[in-house]
Amino acid sequence: MRRIPLTPPEILPISDHVHRPLWSVMIPAYNCSDYLLETILSVLQQDLGVEIMQIEVVDDCSTDSNVEELVRNVGNGRVSYYRQKVNVGSLRNFETCINRSRGYYVHLLHGDDRVKNGYYAAISSLFERFPEAGAAFCSWDHINSNGAYSHYSRQEAEEPCILENWLYKLAEYPRLQYVAITVKREIYETLGSFYLANYGEDWEMWARIAKNYPTAYTPKILAEYREHTNSITWRSYQNGQNIKDIAKVTAAIASYLPKADQQKKLIIARKHYIYWIINETYGAWFFHKNKKIVYGQIRAVLLTYRDIYVLRRITILLLYIWTDSYRKYFLKNPK
Repeated sequence: MRRIPLTPPEILPISDHVHRPLWSVMIPAYNCSDYLLETILSVLQQDLGVEIMQIEVVDDCSTDSNVEELVRNVGNGRVSYYRQKVNVGSLRNFETCINRSRGYYVHLLHGDDRVKNGYYAAISSLFERFPEAGAAFCSWDHINSNGAYSHYSRQEAEEPCILENWLYKLAEYPRLQYVAITVKREIYETLGSFYLANYGEDWEMWARIAKNYPTAYTPKILAEYREHTNSITWRSYQNGQNIKDIAKVTAAIASYLPKADQQKKLIIARKHYIYWIINETYGAWFFHKNKKIVYGQIRAVLLTYRDIYVLRRITILLLYIWTDSYRKYFLKNPK
């Protein structure tokens, strides 16, 4: 079985005899035990009860701690635990989460993120108000490894609504995080699970949904996305794999648009992403002094998208790095 599926994996429908709660909160986890306790507690504080809400941690063979024991201690029997037989990778673990879900609404809550009190009530209300929606999401906060607030996401609308031209907006740049969005299980059953890439696979999924179904939204900030150096995102920066994956993802998303709009939106999407990643690469140098990430990102950028702005920013960054290297060399080797 490929760790990165080439086509959307099948999500099997629920048998008629199985009890179906309204909600399935599925928590994919891999070596995130430093944060998993907070993740689970953020759900339990708004637990709707076993008849209405399934809560389960799906562990992709973590090695950082005894995840089963952690779940047992914090969940006190309320949170189920499932461990993969072997490490299958993030996409296959998401697939397992969805296939193991029984609820009508599926929330993939990564084991390092958190939801705020009121998330499940607000998303339930969105689906009730807009029954045609295939997915619903809220605004969210960005938090750091210590759980401290960093900044908040953009607001897509001032009031709860069905987002207009959502596919076209998504086609230009990613505007969502897993923690904020819930998808009806029947949508996954129709469209399949995540595929194509380890990084940006969610961007493609939300666009695939937007192509086929309306997406509902509330501007309330009810979720918290954690940024830290042990995340899938950060690891993908080490060798530039994030940019290689985004090239695949943006091509897939562009294909969901009418033919006349595809090339224009593809160029815009890659330009927006590359401009953003250049700024992130500056941060990798000035805040972390991580040459490996910087050089990996620069190589991948130059193979994906180039213009005068990109070349100028890369040149300036390299000058900073080389100047710093020369300064350190002469301090160690004075005349």
